[in-house]
Amino acid sequence: MSIAWLLERMQQWADDPAIVWNDQPYSYADLIARVGVWRGELQTAGVQPGQVVTLEGDYSPGACALLLALIDLGTIVVPLTDSVAAQREEFLDIAEVQVVISFDTSDGYSVTQRGVTVQNELTRSLTASNTPGLVLFSSGSTGKSKAALHNFVPLLDKFKVQRNRKCTITFLLLDHIGGINTLFYTLSNGGTVVAIRSRDPETICAAIAHHGVQLLPTSPTFLNLLLMSEAYRGFDLSSLELITYGTEVMPESTLRRVHEIFPNVRLQQTYGLSELGILRSKSREDGSLWVKVGGEGFETKVVDGILFVRARSAMLGYLNAPSPFDEEGWMNTQDMVEVDGEYIRILGRRTEIINVGGQKVYPAEVESVLLQLENVRDATVFGEKNPITGNIVAARINLVEPEELDSLKRRVRSFCREHLASFKIPVKIEIANQAQHSARFKKMRR
Repeated sequence: MSIAWLLERMQQWADDPAIVWNDQPYSYADLIARVGVWRGELQTAGVQPGQVVTLEGDYSPGACALLLALIDLGTIVVPLTDSVAAQREEFLDIAEVQVVISFDTSDGYSVTQRGVTVQNELTRSLTASNTPGLVLFSSGSTGKSKAALHNFVPLLDKFKVQRNRKCTITFLLLDHIGGINTLFYTLSNGGTVVAIRSRDPETICAAIAHHGVQLLPTSPTFLNLLLMSEAYRGFDLSSLELITYGTEVMPESTLRRVHEIFPNVRLQQTYGLSELGILRSKSREDGSLWVKVGGEGFETKVVDGILFVRARSAMLGYLNAPSPFDEEGWMNTQDMVEVDGEYIRILGRRTEIINVGGQKVYPAEVESVLLQLENVRDATVFGEKNPITGNIVAARINLVEPEELDSLKRRVRSFCREHLASFKIPVKIEIANQAQHSARFKKMRR
């Protein structure tokens, strides 16, 4: 019973709300009771310790209770959400899922046996150790999705240290390392998880106002959409104490505006990877992109400007790719950083750097400038091959109001000449008619 400590701790908050779903609160006592019911349901369905089980759902009371029960039973859990519907069958096959438990919008469920025998040696070794597991798929925004297999126990160990009790919104999805972190951080500290129907700015703001949400864990892309929508003007967001942001590089102009609009809200950059878990972090100050990352169970070092991390909670390996760890357990995160004492500033993924005639261009820096332009809702910067310079800087721009492309190009280049070196100015400019982010609100550059 690897979560006996958590269930025991949850008992002390029996009458307090653990989850708000469809605007209805569910207490810790109710959640614990549902875990007990699921133990019986899993036995009836023939689910055994060590089996690979997919949980398809969001943060409903039933889904959260099932997750706890599956860990308690010692299964290997593969959480999936609607965001990966197009890749569902591929993911089920990669993880060699044996049982699928799917939830509908009313928290009803179905159980499907797949008749699969696990062949992957990594999975078989975890099953033999009689410990629960977790499989997380990368977003695949820059290539094919990879399946990271974790021993669930080290991931949960860090939550044994009690910290701040918060009412937290579930912005990050349940099949994301940040979503798993949000759920267990909240439950292990007696907080309340507020589930939401959708992740648009107005729905988020309404939930914050209605339920007195204190913590919003989110992404820079969403914060930019929030700023552009101005949805925050229509709601009382005075309960909000902390906004944490991660998953991608934060444009400096976006962070500055968030700080101006929410001067009484603490802003904290987070850092984590599906392969490693979420590191503890501390921003140097509100409005600063400098952050200190690490904490108990994590070691960091910077080699040739690239961040390396060694973690006690690191995955066992990929199910469908070679291990990214060296012989000493260090992982090259591919994140380029600057260093200032104990603090780092994340510049961007090495694979996203645009090399223009030997000069490095970081997309986030250019995007930060473009987002300051009038009539620009969003901007994505990427490199395109060029026979003379190697690459050119290209930009896809979402507009607030329709505008002629020639007019936009003149404004962009004029503004960029005042704020960027000449080799960083976009040569190719396109107007985008669709959103440029994934369901996880992470910018898509390809």
